[in-house]
Amino acid sequence: MKLEIGQSAPLFALKSDEGNEIALLELKGKNVVLYFYPKDDTPGCTIEAQDFTKKIKEFEKFDCVVLGVSKDDMASHCRFISKYDLAFNLLCDEQGEVCEDYGVIRQKSMFGKKYLGIDRSTFLIDKMGKISQIWRSVKVNGHVEEVLEALGTVN
Repeated sequence: MKLEIGQSAPLFALKSDEGNEIALLELKGKNVVLYFYPKDDTPGCTIEAQDFTKKIKEFEKFDCVVLGVSKDDMASHCRFISKYDLAFNLLCDEQGEVCEDYGVIRQKSMFGKKYLGIDRSTFLIDKMGKISQIWRSVKVNGHVEEVLEALGTVN
């Protein structure tokens, strides 16, 4: 299913790096930045996570929660957060169900080998649970600033 701006964001409930479950429904009344990334502790993913961390106070000014999602397990997320002192929760979608719901799985190629992986994508979800912006095939440099700018138009 291809998601579009204005649609209700697919509901999810996933374990976080802290072991608790975070559900989108429980975040109603807050803006949510839900960003999907390929793998913990890889170059682009690390830069993106650090960029969100550097700007976390600005997101909080907009009553916004930042959540990262990958198919990594809780132990991997905990190491990643600890190593880089990340300031937000990472969610474990080990089976890829939420990735599928948000349409971020695509065929990739590495060293000539094709595989299915996460297409770096970000969804800005408003306080009513509607998708207000979508970024697909994200280029890391400058992305967090783009998200903040869009967030300013939501409030």
